[in-house]
Amino acid sequence: MHPFIYLASQSPRRSQLLTQLGIAHELLLADAQEDAESLEEHIAGESPLDYVQRVTRLKLDAAVKRLQARGLPLAPVLCADTTVALGDTIYAKPADGPDAVRMLSALSGQTHVVLTAVAMGTASQCEQACSRSEVTFAAMSEAEIREYVASGEPMGKAGAYAVQGRAAAYISHIAGSYTGIMGLPLFETAQLLKRLT
Repeated sequence: MHPFIYLASQSPRRSQLLTQLGIAHELLLADAQEDAESLEEHIAGESPLDYVQRVTRLKLDAAVKRLQARGLPLAPVLCADTTVALGDTIYAKPADGPDAVRMLSALSGQTHVVLTAVAMGTASQCEQACSRSEVTFAAMSEAEIREYVASGEPMGKAGAYAVQGRAAAYISHIAGSYTGIMGLPLFETAQLLKRLT
C-alpha cells in the first residue's frame, strides 16, 4: 500500500505520473492570496541547477505552510520544478506566442539540458533530488516552429515544448529521464518517498 501525499502542482502531467506509480494523492494548490508566480523569479548570475533547486524548495516551504494553515490531515507534500537550459541560459515558460517562437528557434538544431528538481517533505523533514536529461532537437524551419506554436501546446511549458506531445516529431535524441523531461522523474520521486515513509 503506497502512502498518501499532497501534490503542490497545477501540472496534470505530474498528477498522471503519480497515478502511474500508484501513489494516492490530492492537489494542494495556492489560493488567490498567494503569489506563487513570484517564487519562480530568476536571480541574476544564478546557474540553472541552483535556480531549479531553490525554486522547488521555496515551493515546498510555501505548500507546507498552506497545508498547516488549512488544517488538513498531515502527509508529505511533493513539489517539482522543471527548467530548460541551453548553456547558462534558462528557458522558462513562454510569456506569449512570439516568446515561444524565440525559444524554439534557439533550441532548434541544438542539444539542451532539462533539469527537474523534486522536493518532498513535512514541517520537520525535507528530501530533495534533481534529474538531469539532455534533449536534442532536429533543425526546425520557421514555418514548423510557427505551426507548432499556433497549436497552443508550448504555452505553460518550460522551453516552450511538451516532450509527450507534438514536439516529439522534432526530438531526435534523449538521454536521461523521459518522465523527468515531462516534469516529474519517477525514479527519483519513488526514492524520496521511500526515505520519507
